[in-house]
Amino acid sequence: MVVAKQPVPGQTKTRLTPAFSGEQAAALYECFLLDTLEIIREARKHLDLTPIIAYLPSESKNYFQHIAPDFQLLLQEGSDLSERLNNATTHCLVNGYEQAVIMDSDSPTLPARYLIESFQALEAADVSLGPCEDGGYYLIGLKQPAPSLFLTVTMSTSQVVADTLDRAEQSGLTVKTLPLCYDIDYSADVKRLSEELKDLPDTVAQHTRSFIKAHIDGMNF
Repeated sequence: MVVAKQPVPGQTKTRLTPAFSGEQAAALYECFLLDTLEIIREARKHLDLTPIIAYLPSESKNYFQHIAPDFQLLLQEGSDLSERLNNATTHCLVNGYEQAVIMDSDSPTLPARYLIESFQALEAADVSLGPCEDGGYYLIGLKQPAPSLFLTVTMSTSQVVADTLDRAEQSGLTVKTLPLCYDIDYSADVKRLSEELKDLPDTVAQHTRSFIKAHIDGMNF
């Protein structure tokens, strides 16, 4: 599953402003999302998995059907991110899926092999966890519902990974940690991404790459 919201100017990636306008921030996030869908499609070539978009808001279903007709859609439910992550993973694990991995939609250069490894890790571990440099995570994988990993952890802080590992230990769950990555929250992250793309194959993050080439190259951050 990928967690996603329909991009709306002024409501999407607001921490990228004022370096970017609301329209630019929303358009850039859409590129991140489209590239994330490609990461999942690439992983699907190597794994028997069901791709799902856990989406918001409820009225955006047609938007997601349009950009990803090959994905199933699951409306996010819950009052905050902790509840929404718990509800989405639990929904899958009690409805026939042996493993559930849920990931962010703003790490467009994430190697598909990390996603593949997240499923492979669950053959031996109870939890797979992909840490971000800011202390959060870009994905978490489970093979049984684990409400304590979500509902007792305050999301969007620098302690998310540390708190999740602590809750897992308290619950007797083994964790396999995946390679470190980063997500895009601030203009400095976009600058870093722009530099990173110069050293990556042209096939990586094609939507984001095109946006940066057209709108960002040469900007002063």
